[in-house]
Amino acid sequence: MKKYFQFDELGTNYKREIIAGLTTFLSMAYILFVNPSILSLSAVPDLPNEMRMDQGAVFTATAIAAAVGSLLMGVIARYPIALAPGMGLNAFFAFTVVLTMGIPWQTALSGVLMSGLIFILLTLSGIREKIINSIPEDLKYAVGAGIGLFITFIGFQNAGIIVNNDAVLVGLGHLTNGNTLLAIFGVIVTVILMVRGVNGGIFIGMVVTAIVGMITGLIDVPTKVVGSVPSLAPTFGVAFEHFDQIFNIKMLAVVLTFLFVDFFDTAGTLVAVANQAGLLKENKLPRAGKALFADSCATVVGAILGTSTTTSYIESSAGVAAGGRTGFASVVTAILFLLALFFSPLLSVVTAPVTAPALIIVGVLMVSSLGKIEWTRFEIAVPSFLTLIAMPLTYSIATGIAIGFIFYPITMIAKGKGKEVHPIMYGLFVIFILYFAFLVE
Repeated sequence: MKKYFQFDELGTNYKREIIAGLTTFLSMAYILFVNPSILSLSAVPDLPNEMRMDQGAVFTATAIAAAVGSLLMGVIARYPIALAPGMGLNAFFAFTVVLTMGIPWQTALSGVLMSGLIFILLTLSGIREKIINSIPEDLKYAVGAGIGLFITFIGFQNAGIIVNNDAVLVGLGHLTNGNTLLAIFGVIVTVILMVRGVNGGIFIGMVVTAIVGMITGLIDVPTKVVGSVPSLAPTFGVAFEHFDQIFNIKMLAVVLTFLFVDFFDTAGTLVAVANQAGLLKENKLPRAGKALFADSCATVVGAILGTSTTTSYIESSAGVAAGGRTGFASVVTAILFLLALFFSPLLSVVTAPVTAPALIIVGVLMVSSLGKIEWTRFEIAVPSFLTLIAMPLTYSIATGIAIGFIFYPITMIAKGKGKEVHPIMYGLFVIFILYFAFLVE
């Protein structure tokens, strides 16, 4: 197994990979509870029950889809990247497709299934891999840094350090709030551990934060260890039953949006995490086709089980920061997602103040790629800057990529270097223009 995962070549060991898998799992465990809440539209009152997905079924679907996706990524592509139903895509599924457009969630699941099948075809043809490898190195670094800023912004929000302010959009929160103080404590502990070079410092920081939270009463101590596994019956296979209802203009637009957002969120995550782990070779992602195939299959599996698009998680960078370098870390994460089905009461301690410090520190680590961008070349600086700044400001990784990729051909042509731009980048330029013109509301 050590030989298959190339432990010696990548300078890692079982202990480091297990800690990395644990760290990634704890960083993204929130999805087990957030995803069912979003897809069931639990925050929206006075809705007919038929518009709501069953929370228990979605919980089980979320855990199994994450386990299958992470296992495929770990074994086939051998990357320390975990998968789960994507944040943003689940909100689009519930609030736009179901709530606003009035499309039944059963039909929406069929749309997710269709997007996953298209992904598989694009992956097997090699088109997805060619697109990722055609992205200029500077833009790849900008994507990684932009995601770092985005993740840090989410961490500050989860901690209550940054809050909504109608006058200036965002502002400083109430720092005397108990949960906010707990998150700040977690940041300080994690920073100290990282500065001291403690291996697995992010994971240890989360554990310490959770323990302090329970001691102070900010986090409820679990009343039991083992819980029953909710049934998949309400959602399993429903996507097949309504597949014939997606062949219309409205649903094709929905499928295209699922396809578009997942494509570039996944591309950004793969490039960013692989770059952080030092796995990029000559500006290319080795085994990119296998990684993309694992991601595509995970979306299909998730749709069949009963959840929105499954995608690669940027929280995997927390595991990389803890020392993860191989797919064995993803295998560990997959096993933990399966165990989560039986030990769900214990996951209640992984609250926002516990994960916020990890997200903030991960952001610090990811923006280090900024130093590799050729800022002295204005034609490179403009698209790179717009890519990284647009992600947190628009709250969308895909939008940040789109804006940067639109400006890259423009600045290169203006500089007289249009021939240096890969033809695929010109194609993406057109696609992104159409995306903003017709799909973004």
